[in-house]
Amino acid sequence: MKRQTLLATALMMAAFGALAKQPVDTGHGGAVATISHEASLAAMQILDAGGNAIDAAVAAAAALGVTDPFSCGIGGGGFMLIYSAKDRRVIAIDHREVAPASFHPGVFLDAEGKELDWKATVPNGISVGVPGTVRGWHEALTRYGTMGFDKVLAPAIRVAEEGFAVGPNFHRINKINEAKFARFSTASALYLQDGKALPVGTRFRNPELAQTYRDIARGGVKAFYEGAIAASMVAAVNHPPVTPGTSVIAGGLTMADLKDYEARIRPPIRSTYRGYEIHGMPAPSSGGIAIAQALNLLETFDLAGKPRAEIEHLYLEASRLAFADRNAYVADEEFVDVPRDGLLSKAYARERAKQIGAGAAPGKVAAGDPYPFEDDRSVPLRPQPKPLAQESMHTTHLTVSDREGNVVAYTFTIEDWGGSGIVVPGRGFLLNNELTDFDFSGPHPNLPEAFKRPRSSMSPTIVLKDGAPAFTIGSPGGSTIITTALQTIVNHVDLGMSLADALAAPRMSQRNGETTLVETLLGFPGSEQAKALEAKGHKWRETDQIGAANAIRFNPDGTVTAVSEPLRHGGGSAIVQKQ
Repeated sequence: MKRQTLLATALMMAAFGALAKQPVDTGHGGAVATISHEASLAAMQILDAGGNAIDAAVAAAAALGVTDPFSCGIGGGGFMLIYSAKDRRVIAIDHREVAPASFHPGVFLDAEGKELDWKATVPNGISVGVPGTVRGWHEALTRYGTMGFDKVLAPAIRVAEEGFAVGPNFHRINKINEAKFARFSTASALYLQDGKALPVGTRFRNPELAQTYRDIARGGVKAFYEGAIAASMVAAVNHPPVTPGTSVIAGGLTMADLKDYEARIRPPIRSTYRGYEIHGMPAPSSGGIAIAQALNLLETFDLAGKPRAEIEHLYLEASRLAFADRNAYVADEEFVDVPRDGLLSKAYARERAKQIGAGAAPGKVAAGDPYPFEDDRSVPLRPQPKPLAQESMHTTHLTVSDREGNVVAYTFTIEDWGGSGIVVPGRGFLLNNELTDFDFSGPHPNLPEAFKRPRSSMSPTIVLKDGAPAFTIGSPGGSTIITTALQTIVNHVDLGMSLADALAAPRMSQRNGETTLVETLLGFPGSEQAKALEAKGHKWRETDQIGAANAIRFNPDGTVTAVSEPLRHGGGSAIVQKQ
């Protein structure tokens, strides 16, 4: 029987080999869009074997931990949104990393009370939060899936064992991390060759990660949080495997921190926009609230017939105002009172929208006062806004649907490219640096505290129309995740672009700054689109690319279109089952 199973798998994967990588695909069955062709194939293998969207999403995520290890993996955490077709509702699974019991508000301050340098703090044990990914996968599979770890991890184990050829994007990110990885003996051994990033074309294998996945497949979630894997993580955080002559700040992770970690099943943020229901992640994600608030602001304007530049101007200014409030008020709601109802109030949006003029605001705007629009008027806290804290641009997003109508939008991360840089000895995976997502000094709602989850911008989004899925969107990119999802929705709903065109269009990220971050990759600077907005006072700051989004559109004719990037991050992979 075992030989027959292996043969069937081999034949299935041989058939997959004929599927060329493409950014858009349409069909009548289950669908997947990821940034990695191997991950999309892993999800499709599970769907073809009878698994549902939740099973396939975990399979794709595990494969991404092999092929896209600098952005995600079991050493990090994430947010998963699930649309359950049976229940006709959206569920949010929060498996964000948490601070260990040893953490306190002054942990990122020096002896004189000054903030530590963010970049210098990242490659240290002190930056590592308790990983939540495996617990999140367990909750998703147990509650909503149909398969166990033994089946859904099998495709990723195969990829880790057999390996894949290092491509230009893997090499590019690895090269950026050369100095970080050189600090740690385990990272150097896995990702560097004579101190340099593995060359393009190198066959990359990760047998230690394959074995770690096997241990989880055999022992379940406890194997990760209570057994030898947990002990290896504790040792790596508290006594990082540094190369000779390297000094680090050790962490204070304990076995109890890992054993006590819990995922949270939360109600999603729900809002409406021009006849659509928008479902996003609640705090500690700031994405669901910020996207909903920005759309509420835009909804106060009649955009029908307006020129593109006018709509994009309003999008940028709505984003500016939403970020002013996001920066001031949103953090882990288990520790602070977030004025959620006020921020999501349509009445508050009408009042706040009065600040949007015909031209760009001259710079940063102040946070509004959502408290008069709260249901609970007893909350006295009005935090003082701070500048946008540093947040890494690097994570990954995937989306999967199945024939039964279940949908998953899933963003997970290890924070910075390469996380902390610490590869757990003998285990083959990188640990996160998620705790640097806290604000380093206060007063501020997002200060570090024991067992607290740092604020995130990850924004998996599921959009319904008349109670049924219409489309999903999500992206990596630090705080630009929010603007990527928001702009894609505006492009699709208000500008009438196909979802594929909406996702591929040049991105503009206004996060309450004096300038708007734009892309050079797609030739935005100097374009007619840019000039039209410059005439309204908008100013640009350039970056190579913003995000690497993935989406699914559920078409009126019953077909499904999976959409990934045509260019960003080397291009993504979209596959839809064919009848």
